[in-house]
Amino acid sequence: MRRVLLLLLTLCIIRVNVYAQFNDSTHHYLNVNFSGTLNRSPAAKTYLLNNGFKYSLNKKKTQLNFSNAWIYGQNSGKLTNNDYNGALDFNIFRDNKARLNYWGLAGFTSSYSLKILNQLQTGVGAAYKVVDKDYAMLRISDGILYENNSILLSDSTKQHYNTFRNSLRIQLRLYYKKIISFESTGFWQPSLEYKNDYIVNTQLALNIKLLQWLSLSTRYNYNRISRTDRENMLFTYGVLVEHYF
Repeated sequence: MRRVLLLLLTLCIIRVNVYAQFNDSTHHYLNVNFSGTLNRSPAAKTYLLNNGFKYSLNKKKTQLNFSNAWIYGQNSGKLTNNDYNGALDFNIFRDNKARLNYWGLAGFTSSYSLKILNQLQTGVGAAYKVVDKDYAMLRISDGILYENNSILLSDSTKQHYNTFRNSLRIQLRLYYKKIISFESTGFWQPSLEYKNDYIVNTQLALNIKLLQWLSLSTRYNYNRISRTDRENMLFTYGVLVEHYF
């Protein structure tokens, strides 16, 4: 065990000055994360897997992002999570130094834990970078989404409905010596038509870089859907593999 800890510490020290990012010749970014939790006792066995994939294409005035995430879990042989989320979004900038940009989004969600059979969201909006430094970024965005939903209510009745939502997003990223990074994204999405119909989503991630392409990763996710009166809170840890090219 001591040898493993010493090896990880050595890798961190060796790679302290290695850092990749978008530039004039680097326009693509790819990452894959594998994380989860496992709790085994004589009485029960619980596990949760949280895996994700992201690809970004970055040009001078545009950025395209494609992401997928799948969460699967069981508790004593009973299914607790089988949740999938996929999203495609784009950002349009006036120039590289512009703080204001426009965005568009198309996303699909299916969640066993939140009783969402399928949910499709599409919309547009604007975002503004309040802080834009090498070590910190804070961006606030807002826009209007059209949502097509099929859900299960508390009595297992299927309900299909459409609505428009206001989507407020706050993004925060912090870096320490290009080794440790903290990322936070929060969504508040109330319906513009139905009272007490809202979505809350919070995502936190702490990454410690071991190699240029490999990081230890700890993730926290919280979701609440008022329409189904369901929420989940997930805490997982694992690895993040990333590559700029």
